[in-house]
Amino acid sequence: MLRLIDFVDLGTMLGELSENQIEDLLKELPVGRIGCHADDITYIVPVNYVYDGKNIYAHSAKGMKIDMMRKNPEVCFQADVITGLQNWECVICWGRFEEITGLREKEIIMQKIINNIMPLMQGETAQPSHGFTGAASEVGEDVELILYKIVLTRKTGRFERV
Repeated sequence: MLRLIDFVDLGTMLGELSENQIEDLLKELPVGRIGCHADDITYIVPVNYVYDGKNIYAHSAKGMKIDMMRKNPEVCFQADVITGLQNWECVICWGRFEEITGLREKEIIMQKIINNIMPLMQGETAQPSHGFTGAASEVGEDVELILYKIVLTRKTGRFERV
C-alpha cells in the first residue's frame, strides 16, 4: 500500500516568498491569470501584463472577462514560474479593476505591455494578436481595445524547492 510519505521528497522545502521576491517575480513575468466573479460565475483567464511596482496593467478586447470585471471590480491575479512539480514560485494578488480611459495613458501602457512581451514573440514580423489593433502600437481603431489596471491591495507568495 502506498503512503503519502512515499511521494514526499524529504529534501523539499516549502516557504513564503519575501516582499522583494514577490516584486521581482511580478516584474519579470509577461503572463499571469486574472480571476473574476460575477453573476454566480467565476472565470480565470491568462493575460499579458506589465507590473510597475504598484499596479498590474493589461489589455483586452471586450468580452466575458471585461463584462464581469465591470460588474464586480474585485479581482484576484496570479503569476507563477514552474520548473518542476517540486520547483516553483507563485504570487497571488488581490485588487480592484479600473479601466484606463485617457488616450495618452492608454498609449503609454500599451507600449509598456508590448515592450514586455515582444522578446517572447518569434519572427521579425511577429505581433501579438489578442486584444490588439491592426498595428499593435495603435490604440482603438480596428478593435475596441480596453486597457485596464488592477490596483493591488494585497500580495502573497509561496515556493517549493528541492
